[in-house]
Amino acid sequence: MQIIRYPKRKTWNEILKRPAFETQSLEKIVSGILEDVKNNGDCAVKNHTKKFDQIEFDDLQVSAEEIARAETLISDELKNALHIAQANIAKFHEAQKEKTAVIETSAGVFCWRKSVGIEKVGLYIPGGTAPLFSTVLMLGVPARIAGCSEIILCSPPDQTGSLHPAILYAARLCGIEKIFKIGGAQAVGALAYGTESVPKVYKIFGPGNQFVTAAKQFVARDGLTALDLPAGPSEVAVYADETSIPSFVAADLLSQAEHGADSQVLLISTDLQIIEKVLSEVDNQIIELPRRAVAFKALKNSRAILVKNENEAVDLLNEYAAEHLILACREAEKIAEQITNAGSIFLGNYSCEAAGDYASGTNHTLPTGGFAKIYGGVSLDSFTKKITVQKLTKDGIKNLGGTIETLAAAENLDAHRRAVSIRLEQLASVAGENENVI
Repeated sequence: MQIIRYPKRKTWNEILKRPAFETQSLEKIVSGILEDVKNNGDCAVKNHTKKFDQIEFDDLQVSAEEIARAETLISDELKNALHIAQANIAKFHEAQKEKTAVIETSAGVFCWRKSVGIEKVGLYIPGGTAPLFSTVLMLGVPARIAGCSEIILCSPPDQTGSLHPAILYAARLCGIEKIFKIGGAQAVGALAYGTESVPKVYKIFGPGNQFVTAAKQFVARDGLTALDLPAGPSEVAVYADETSIPSFVAADLLSQAEHGADSQVLLISTDLQIIEKVLSEVDNQIIELPRRAVAFKALKNSRAILVKNENEAVDLLNEYAAEHLILACREAEKIAEQITNAGSIFLGNYSCEAAGDYASGTNHTLPTGGFAKIYGGVSLDSFTKKITVQKLTKDGIKNLGGTIETLAAAENLDAHRRAVSIRLEQLASVAGENENVI
C-alpha cells in the first residue's frame, strides 16, 4: 500500500480514485451478449455459458433433487452457521416493517401508505472463485419478508456444472425454489428479458464482476428492469487512531482485499506510527492467505493516508463514501454521527467488517464506487413499493373542495376543477332536498 502524507484537499479526488476499467470493449461485449439473449433466449444463454464457463448442459434450472441433495453435501457446522445468520438477518429486517399510519390531513381527508412486495425479483449470486452463499441470505431473507411472490435465483456453475451446495442450502432456507445455473451478463439478460426457462423479473439484485455490473446498468438504462443499487468492486475504509489494534486493522483490510484484484482498501490515520504498524501487520498476515495473490493485486489499488487531525479524517471519509467504514478509534459513536456518506459503519475494535458480511444481521449488499453519497444499502424497502391511499368523506370533499378548485383553475385544468365541482353540486343538491323534507 502506498503511504500518502498530509495530502492537500485539491488532490483528494485523484488519490481517492477507484480502480478504472477499459469500458469501451466491455460495453461492446456485454451489449452483444444481452442482444443475443433477448433474441435467442435459452439457446443464447447456453452458448455463452459454454463459452465463458466451459460448461454445457440441457437444463438450465437446478432440479429439486439437486436442491435436496445439497443438504447432504455440507457439514452440520456450516448448516448451523447458516441458520444463525439467517435468524439474525431475518430479525433485523423484520424490524424494518412499517405500521400503516392513517393521517387525517384535513377534516374528513384521510391519507396513508401501504407497502407491497415487488412481485417478481431476480437475485444474482456470484459463484466464481468465491461462491457467496451469504448473499443468498442477504437477498432471499428480505425478499421473503417483503412478500415478493416470485423469487428467481441465478448463479454461475462450477466446472462440474453444479452450484455450490451451500448456495442451494441457503436458498432452501429462504424458500427459493426457482434456481438457475447461469452467471455473467447472460444471467442478467435472462432475468431482464425472460427466456423459455427463466421468468422475466421486475427488479434485479446482487453484486457481480464488471460484466455483471455493466449488464445491470444496460438493462436499467433500457427501462426494462429496476436495479437494487450500483454495486461494483468491494471496498473498505478504516479510520484508526492510537486506540486501534494494528493486527485487527490489518486483518480487516486484507479481508476486503481478498475479494478481488479490483477491490480497494483505504487506511486513514492521524498517527504515522499506527499506519506503519498496520502495514507491517499486513505484510505478516498476507503471506498466510490462500488468496494472497488476489489480495496483493488489490493492495496495489490501495492507499494509507496520513491526515492532520480528526476533522480532516472525517471530511476525507465522507468524500470517499466507502462501501464499508470501520471506525477503530476513540469515541467511535460520536465520530459516526459526523459520517454522512457510507454504506455501512462498524464501530470500535471488535466490530469487524466480516460480521456484517455474514451474520450480525445488517445487509451486506451495499453501494460502492462512491455511490454511498446517494444510495443506502439493500433493506426491506428495496423489495417493496409504496402505494399511497386516500379517502375523502362527504365532509372531506366539502372542506377541501374549494382549495382544489382554485388550484385546478389556476393551472387551466378545467376537467380537474369540474371533478370536484360536480361532487360539491351533488352534495349541495342532496342537502337542499333534505331541507325541504317536512
